[in-house]
Amino acid sequence: MKSSKSKVVGTVSKALGTVYRGEQNINFPKLWKSSLILSMLLIFFSFAGFVTRGLDLGIDFNGGTAWEVQASDVSVADTRAALADAQALDAKIQTVGGDAIRVRSGVENVDEVTEILAGLAGVDIADVSVSNVGPSWGSQITAKARNALLIFFALIAAYIAVRLEWKMAVGALAAVAHDIFICVGVYSLFQFEITPATVIAFLTIMGYSLYDTIVVYDKVRDVVGRVSASGRYTYTEMMNLSLNQVFMRSVNTSITSMIPVASMLIVGSFVLGAVTLQEFSIALLIGIAVGTYSSIFVAAALVAVMKEREPRYVEIAKRVKRYASDIHSSSFQTSSRQAASSQRSSHQTSPNQMSASQEHQAMLDKPPANVPRPVTVQHPVIVPRPRKRKLRK
Repeated sequence: MKSSKSKVVGTVSKALGTVYRGEQNINFPKLWKSSLILSMLLIFFSFAGFVTRGLDLGIDFNGGTAWEVQASDVSVADTRAALADAQALDAKIQTVGGDAIRVRSGVENVDEVTEILAGLAGVDIADVSVSNVGPSWGSQITAKARNALLIFFALIAAYIAVRLEWKMAVGALAAVAHDIFICVGVYSLFQFEITPATVIAFLTIMGYSLYDTIVVYDKVRDVVGRVSASGRYTYTEMMNLSLNQVFMRSVNTSITSMIPVASMLIVGSFVLGAVTLQEFSIALLIGIAVGTYSSIFVAAALVAVMKEREPRYVEIAKRVKRYASDIHSSSFQTSSRQAASSQRSSHQTSPNQMSASQEHQAMLDKPPANVPRPVTVQHPVIVPRPRKRKLRK
């Protein structure tokens, strides 16, 4: 049992060492179909969460009033029961940092809610933090966030189209849209509050995802420039070669980026109670993980599919397929000849070994032991003498 476990540990460590050194040979095109199914499932659940639960937009987007007070012994249920007298039934109540209560509502009697929260927490009214945002300000923030995303998409598409090509721009934008949609779906499913800090985190995610995608595309362009002249490799094969070369770089970049973000989430949010850090770091963690995945399994796959439809690569694919079929037929003929030769050699017997039929025929040909063999008389061979010629005088 211990030997089998040690073998498994040795195999896993050897595989991880191979991947870490960049010596792996992963067949990424074979994984693209499974990754497509996974992406469709993630998008489906994100869309379902967005439709059924909606987004928990912060006060900066919806407008209204937000209260926050230090109350370690007060629960959400106690706060909701106390605010029932102020007609704040639609208030969103949550605990912040474990020892504070945050209330968001669109009620007009702000002073009454402030007095209720101060009495519930046992503090002065001045100790209750109140933030008021009008609906016009919230609509302006929403419009500016939407415009920032659209401008970002347009500029990035133009840059990639000029720097690389338009098909890679399409693949990169599809990967970024994939990442943003899944991040928004996670926020919708778990009802995380979306604030301006979250929007900034989304923009950061887009930049990170594009960086990882452009690294892959740049390596693909380098490999295509060196290998495509031979005409022996399809674009998918060259993409697979490029992904194997940059895979460990993408993983290392993601790990080194996630470590400080995770520390910011754990220390800043759960230890120090900084809610803004929580809103920012959760989006970054999700975006970095999804961005690494999409640069390899979404952007690369989409570009490979579009490039394989070009006439040049269609001809190369036909040539490679024809060459592979020729090799297969020649190897089949060789194996057939080897099988036939081995079959003939199995039917041949050595002089000391005879089959049953051969032994039976030899017994029939052999005369009985008690019958005398006929005597053969050998007559002497008479050689005629040569005649002597008479010489004429």
